[in-house]
Amino acid sequence: MKFIYSVLVAFIFCTNISVAAPASEASIKQLMEVTKARSLVDNIYAQVEGSMNSSLQRALQGKTPTPSEQKAINNMKQRMTTLIKEELDWNKLEPMYIRLYKESFTQVEVDGILEFYKTPAGQAVINKMPILMQKTMGEMQGMMGGLMPKLQKIQQEFAAELRATKNK
Repeated sequence: MKFIYSVLVAFIFCTNISVAAPASEASIKQLMEVTKARSLVDNIYAQVEGSMNSSLQRALQGKTPTPSEQKAINNMKQRMTTLIKEELDWNKLEPMYIRLYKESFTQVEVDGILEFYKTPAGQAVINKMPILMQKTMGEMQGMMGGLMPKLQKIQQEFAAELRATKNK
């Protein structure tokens, strides 16, 4: 009898625990507006273009392209930029963001996040984060530049080790 009573009490207790409500679409849209999510996505285009230009400069190794090569480079950059803008269009991304935010945050959490981002400190985070991320990416690219030769050396040593094991 005690067992049945314990199960009944546990069942009643568990049904009284409220499950946190998922965030509403309206609150998520408000959060994306306050955090300027759309402009952050738009800034990605400029970063991608800058990255393409850096990659091209490294590939050219200081050489000046001929007019026909420059035309091909410009054509490639234009095609890539157009493709990126089409694929990363806000109208395609917004539904994904809404879905992911709903899956990740409760209404209480979104309300708290909104409350923070409306403060001066929250606005500072919003306004300074793109600059911080850009600086971070610049630093990371510098670190990767030194890392790549080391990774290539490890790959070469690995390939030599594999060849040596085949000869045994």
